[in-house]
Amino acid sequence: MRSGLYRKVIIAPDSFKGCLAAREVAHAVASALHEGYPDREIVEFPLADGGEGTVDVVIPPLGGTLCKAVVSDPLGRPVTARYGLSGDMAVVEVAEACGLKYLAPQERNPLVATSYGVGELLMAARSRGACRFLIGLGGTATCDGGAGMMRVPGLREALKDCSFELLCDVSVPFVGPQGAVRVFAPQKGAAAGDLPLLEDRMAAFARTMHAETGVDVLALPGTGAAGGLAGAFMAYFKAVNVSGIDRILDLTGFDAVARDADLIITGEGKSDLQTLAGKVPLGVLRRSRGVPVVLLSGRVENREALAAAGFSRLVQVSPDDLPLEEAMKPEVAVANLRAAVSDAL
Repeated sequence: MRSGLYRKVIIAPDSFKGCLAAREVAHAVASALHEGYPDREIVEFPLADGGEGTVDVVIPPLGGTLCKAVVSDPLGRPVTARYGLSGDMAVVEVAEACGLKYLAPQERNPLVATSYGVGELLMAARSRGACRFLIGLGGTATCDGGAGMMRVPGLREALKDCSFELLCDVSVPFVGPQGAVRVFAPQKGAAAGDLPLLEDRMAAFARTMHAETGVDVLALPGTGAAGGLAGAFMAYFKAVNVSGIDRILDLTGFDAVARDADLIITGEGKSDLQTLAGKVPLGVLRRSRGVPVVLLSGRVENREALAAAGFSRLVQVSPDDLPLEEAMKPEVAVANLRAAVSDAL
């Protein structure tokens, strides 16, 4: 099917991390399509998988409210964090409290960064009646296993009757060669010499959690997500891991909107083998019900594997010779997205 037969097109991208929000990506693509095909029905449907932008994506379709609370950042400084509230359900991104985004490169140090602010954010949502929590994991500056979060006074008692879903598609363990410290702490500023101490701290807190809750996070998959915050949620609050993109597709009503679509365009900042590990484009593809799905991304690698997964077309937005720093300028990314739209059809 070529562009002349596309009556309804769904634009369902993730954010271009560090560059454009998902809604900005969707709008750039949709505006270009409207100019070229003004008689088509173009639906902007920004998405997330539990990481950056989850609150902005989930709350509007639910008719919820965007709320703010002053909490501690990874170094204990006050910041204004956002969360969403829809009835008794709160949508919380942990990075709003302990995100790497708050730290300058020279400030990044998991030995001192704390998840305390996450606990404060949960308490703020609980004070407004939330008892069901949808937790977006990712983008944290911490590797404290959730110990900081659990130091917030009264947290465990306040949340004892609440339910938690963790939007997480990684199976990284709490400790070990493929655990939270060894895999992620270097990305958060840890030096090689810091890793044994961080690992010892995580193992010690795992023993504490086992003693206090009876839950052995060392034996559970996925507990190392978000610097081990997932483990604390599972141990203290009986949280369950769910597929981030599938849960968000359900909450936002994607299936109903896409049912009569003729084409779906999805995308992300960079597409590679990680795309096939539960990222937004794969979730969209799996729910497409045979509708062609175009993958429109800033950079495309592992083309054979992505094509084999079933995407009808792979379109790289940024030219190969364009420096990454230039490509990630929002105005450049928007221009490149608009220029690439003709290749998506």
